[in-house]
Amino acid sequence: MSLLVRTWNVFHGNTSPPERACHLEEMVRLATEDQPDVVCLQEVPVWALGRLGEWSGMQAFGAVAARSRLWGELGRAITELNSGFFRSAFSGQANAILLAPGLRALDEASIVLNPRGFRRRIARELGLDARLRRKWGKERRVCHAVRTESLTVANLHDSSVPDWRVPDAELLRAAVFADTIAEPDDVLVLAGDFNVIRERSTTLEQLAGPDWGFTKPISWIDQVLVRGAPSGHARRWPDERRRREGKLLSDHAPVEVTIG
Repeated sequence: MSLLVRTWNVFHGNTSPPERACHLEEMVRLATEDQPDVVCLQEVPVWALGRLGEWSGMQAFGAVAARSRLWGELGRAITELNSGFFRSAFSGQANAILLAPGLRALDEASIVLNPRGFRRRIARELGLDARLRRKWGKERRVCHAVRTESLTVANLHDSSVPDWRVPDAELLRAAVFADTIAEPDDVLVLAGDFNVIRERSTTLEQLAGPDWGFTKPISWIDQVLVRGAPSGHARRWPDERRRREGKLLSDHAPVEVTIG
């Protein structure tokens, strides 16, 4: 069986460069119009989690990273006054996994990637200064996994801080978590915005090695890694595919891979 898996950081529905209007519904419809089997989304406003199913025609599963400061519709209304300026300030932030109707979810779980105890341990190991430690703790990040029959998908959004070693440590934490959710014979997909590049990542090197057995990463920070089944090379969308009426949707391009 062939599966098309896609990941996209939707940038809270913003364009690049950001503008006042929110294009989130347009983005979700664009990402799902060719009926992929799995879509992993990052930087989704919390208010939008309940609408993803309607917009996509897929089953939607969400995990909140940062809760909204205001009740959903009020947070949305304030954000839409200037989406490019407010971003997640009032609407919060979440990850989401969309599954095709034919895929039956058996289990769902999530893990915080930067809890306090983990930050303290890694900060000591890496010798991080106080400024970077504070920055790391400002924004909660999660890895969210959904297991179907013989397929487990883990979607993550690592922290963005000025030290590649920090998101790299979170990536390893996410991989270990995903491995515990998957059954031994499952195809395991690890996808999302890793916020670390292969040239600066010891974790990506480990994951592509024989002990882990994932596919090799592509350039830049958005990835779809696969273990347990043959797959094609991951592909990043050309800019024109996400350009609408002269506007470039999101500051990230979708990345996709075909399994099987």
